[in-house]
Amino acid sequence: MPDYQFYIQDYLGSAISEEDFPRLCKRAGEVLARYKRIYTVTEPESRAEKMAVCAMTDALSGFEAIQNGEAGAIQSAAIGSVSVNYGTPTAVDISPKGQARELYRCASLYLDIYRG
Repeated sequence: MPDYQFYIQDYLGSAISEEDFPRLCKRAGEVLARYKRIYTVTEPESRAEKMAVCAMTDALSGFEAIQNGEAGAIQSAAIGSVSVNYGTPTAVDISPKGQARELYRCASLYLDIYRG
């Protein structure tokens, strides 16, 4: 499982605070463990699993932000005096099925997942 230093220095992540990282990383690790139980998952390189968990952690953070109304699809933006309005959460698929699809996509960016 990656630590926060790996997330910042190797994965080059910046979206998640050090306080939130362990909780989200644990959830991402649980999803990856499920993939390993039901699929054939291989690492094409030594740190691929850590990179996949970081990508999944970023996705989980994004889902939380959307559900809390802190992020989403930008509906309008202004440059002078900086103004941003987010669209409704339905503009991004945050259904359980949509989240599962995105987490699988994030994992498959770094890992070879055989579903046969």
